[in-house]
Amino acid sequence: MAESSLHRRVKELIINRLQLEGMTPEDIDDAAPLFGDGLGLDSIDALELVIGIEKEFGVRIQDEEVGTKAFASVNALVEFLRSKGVQEAA
Repeated sequence: MAESSLHRRVKELIINRLQLEGMTPEDIDDAAPLFGDGLGLDSIDALELVIGIEKEFGVRIQDEEVGTKAFASVNALVEFLRSKGVQEAA
């Protein structure tokens, strides 16, 4: 399945907000966990991503439980954003 524009935007947000130098969107597996064994992000990174999601997409992450599900992987984050009405870029 081809990567959606929303997947690419999410990956670019992750790379830019967390200053993951030398990493490209293609380096991030859509299904890999963002925390722990996957991309290896931590709680500070999570806070930075919450702020980035709010600024970039205008979507609030209400609480830790919602955030835990939304930040499971790029795929999970894209589905969360779609559920909040975020559209693919034209």
